[in-house]
Amino acid sequence: MGLLCPSCGMNRGERLHRSAVLPLLVLLSTALCAHGCPQSCLCSSQTVKCQNQLLDAIPPSLPANTKSLFLTGNTISRIGADSFPTRLDQLTDLYLSGNELEFVDAMAFENFPNLQRLDLSNNQLQNISDRAFPADSKLQLLNLSSSFSNHSSMEMVLGFLRHGNLLQLTSLDLSNNQLLILPNGVLTNLSSLASLTLQNSSIITIYNGTLTVPPLRELDLRDNSLRSLTASMQAELSLKPLLRVWLAGNPWRCDCLFEDTLEWLRNSTQVVDMKNLTCAEPKALRQQQLLVLEPTSLKCSNEMEGVLETSYVFLGLVLALIGVIFLLVLYLNRKGIKRWMYNFRDACRDHMEGYHYRYEINSDPRLANLSINSDV
Repeated sequence: MGLLCPSCGMNRGERLHRSAVLPLLVLLSTALCAHGCPQSCLCSSQTVKCQNQLLDAIPPSLPANTKSLFLTGNTISRIGADSFPTRLDQLTDLYLSGNELEFVDAMAFENFPNLQRLDLSNNQLQNISDRAFPADSKLQLLNLSSSFSNHSSMEMVLGFLRHGNLLQLTSLDLSNNQLLILPNGVLTNLSSLASLTLQNSSIITIYNGTLTVPPLRELDLRDNSLRSLTASMQAELSLKPLLRVWLAGNPWRCDCLFEDTLEWLRNSTQVVDMKNLTCAEPKALRQQQLLVLEPTSLKCSNEMEGVLETSYVFLGLVLALIGVIFLLVLYLNRKGIKRWMYNFRDACRDHMEGYHYRYEINSDPRLANLSINSDV
């Protein structure tokens, strides 16, 4: 019986030592398995940093308890379902900026069910799959600043916003991109979007209906190419009284057509930086603050006169060209025209002689009787 109990021959101190060491070894082994840090990465608590390591792929093994993952400053050009094979239930923050990233394929973030913040800024994106995010995505913040390779790829890249299962997205950063105009309906399915940043994106206008669906509370339109606000845009902004708008740095054209925009800007309580808005044109009003701009100074007379003068000159040139062409046609057909004029003259002469002959007959009774007798 004694042989069946390996600890029977041990004294009490040895048994206590073994009972204390074994749990520590088990915990240490578990910790090493759970917190194994990939090569070229730094791991601290639940944060993994693999930054500026010239990585062209995601490290194959990441700690299972990772909450924040930094992969910035590498050369990862494409990510997909195979990039993150391990499910990371605790991951909430993922940073992939500055990677020359071009393609985000289907199911790329499928193993991140609790991902809340995603940074894809400073890349060269050409396409993001509509199925890159899980159906129940919990993403709240998406940074796409300086992320488009060119303007032509913008429509394709932003297409995923229409079908990307981002119903919980509250903040979207599209700053520093050559957008010009937001694609129609791009924000339709972002029913929770509260903050939209479009700073320095060359925006010239916003389509009617673009801002209708999202419950926006913050809209940053600074440093774009807005010259005025269309009536439809004013109406959409007015429908969201709690919305705060930033508009500084736009080249406002303060002419006679700007009066409606100026009135709306002054009466609206939504424009946060109204005191920083200045005219860019005309030259006489450059750097003039809109807040103190007098409506009587909004004129178009000089410019309209210049436009009319240019129009008259252009019309004169067109008429002169038509005249030259007409004269050229006459010159090239001068012989035919001369022949036609002679024929027309002879025809008119014969016709007039016939009228003259009949007139003489009718006016002389003798010739009239002679004509009647000759008929008999």
